[in-house]
Parts: sequence; C-alpha cells; structure tokens
Amino acid sequence: MRKVYRILPLICLCAVLTACTAKPVEQSLPEPATELVTEAPTEAETEAETEAPAEETQPETVAYVEVVEEGMVPVYADAVKEGTYDVTVDSSSSMFKITACKLTVADGAMTAEMTMSGSGYAYLFMGTAEQADAAAESDRIPADESGEAVTFTVPVEALDMGIDCAAYSKRKEIWYDRTILFRADSLPTDALGIVNDPQAFGIVDGEYMTDVALSGGSGKASVQSPAKITVKDGKATAEIIWSSNKYDYMIVDGERYEPVSVEEHSVFEIPVLWFDRPISVSADTTAMSEPHLIDYTLCFSADVVKQ
Repeated sequence: MRKVYRILPLICLCAVLTACTAKPVEQSLPEPATELVTEAPTEAETEAETEAPAEETQPETVAYVEVVEEGMVPVYADAVKEGTYDVTVDSSSSMFKITACKLTVADGAMTAEMTMSGSGYAYLFMGTAEQADAAAESDRIPADESGEAVTFTVPVEALDMGIDCAAYSKRKEIWYDRTILFRADSLPTDALGIVNDPQAFGIVDGEYMTDVALSGGSGKASVQSPAKITVKDGKATAEIIWSSNKYDYMIVDGERYEPVSVEEHSVFEIPVLWFDRPISVSADTTAMSEPHLIDYTLCFSADVVKQ
C-alpha cells in the first residue's frame, strides 16, 4: 500500500502540468488571411484610390495607322490648277477623323478647311507635339466652332505626303501627334495640269514597258508588271493583265472599259492619267457568288523603257 500512495501524487502532478501547457493552444491567433481582408487601408492607399485615372494623364494607346502608301510622290501646289476642290484626308489616328475637306489652291499655295467628326480638339499645330509645346501661342491654329461642325483651316505643303499635325485635347489638355495626308487621287482629274500628258515626263509617242504597282482590294489579286504602255498623239494607254480572267469590266476616271481578252487572264486597255502617282480605278470581279466592284489604285512608273 505504501507504493500506491507514492505513485498517486506523481499522477496528479502530471495532470496539472499537462493542463498548463495546453492552455496557450486554445488562445491561438486568427488566421493571417482574415487579418489581411479586414485590415483598414493605409493613408497612402486611400490617396491612390482618389487620384485621377491613368488615362487622364497618360498619352493614348490608339494604334498608329500608316497613311503614306508605297509609290506615292508628293504633289505640290504648282502641279494643281487654281480652284477649290473636295479632297479626301487620311489620318494616322481613329481619334482624329476628318469627315470632309475643301482644298483651295491660289497664288502658288494650298490651304484646306477640314471638318472634324467631333469637338474634342481646341487647337492644331503643323508639326509634332513636342514642337507644339515649345511654340508660341500665336502659332496655334484655333478651332472654328461657329458652324454646325468644328473646322480647322490649315496650310497644305503637298498632296500625297505625310504631314505632321499636333492636336490639343480640350479634356486632357495635352498635345497628340497625328499624321495627315491629302489624297491627290481624290481630286478631279482635270485639277492636275499633267493629266495624261506623257510629254511632261519626257515620254514621246511610241511603245514602252514600265513597272506598275497595284494596291487595294483583299491583296490576293495582282497585275502583270512591267506593263506595256502605248503613247499615241500625246496620250498614253496601258495594257493591264490581271492575275485571273474573272474581271468583266473596269472603271477609270468615270469611264467604263470592257476587257479585250478573258481567255487566260482579263486584259484591259486603259488610259494612263499620270505617271508616278496612284490612279484610282475599280474592277468588277465575278469570282464570288455575285459580282463585286472593288476599288484599287494603279501607279505607273515614269521610268519607261522603249520597246
């Protein structure tokens, strides 16, 4: 019995020690994830949430569109007859859209009144955004908001040439770089003094071969190059041989031309309105489920080789 009494106090002591060591486990801290979710934002974070969105202070990210096409040659005022013409203007940015334009040629210079699609720009500057920032306010071209639409009247150095034009955003109060191009092929053909005048390029009556570049459409069609050029009585015509025989007519300068052959290829004889500049043409294809009239441009090189 003495041995039993000696063991019992030891058992009691172990029970007390076990209870003491288990107590901290019952008071464990909450999971860290819970603290992160319920934690109040810091002062710096609160300030960041109240700042203006990044788009208010950062340059736009609209994709740049190349407006100058391969083979384009600048057309200066001395090659355009005096007068006022409707002309198409291409823009490098979808955020800077010109819906209409009047080109005026007078005293050896060209100006354009551009009608804008919106009213978001207060000024234009003929140069880059960096140059506009450093320029005097008197060099800015203000918007004319007196009519139904906003217009800007700008000088035009040349047609078929990319021209730097910075635009000042009213809302964001910063300048944006733009490139605009006034298309010579949108003018009436009689506006250019060298229309179908091969002699202006030193090309006399005879038969020649010259490079021709086709653009437009889906990019699948092509024409044979070099092409045969015939100059007779001071007027030039070209033999256009398409890559298929599915073209049943062409339109050039408002005139319809029928093919001279559709055996292996569709072959046409059309006027060369000018050299070294794109000529707008249309060609009707029957290759699809129904005929489609497709717009193209042809550019004939003035560097001809006599046959």
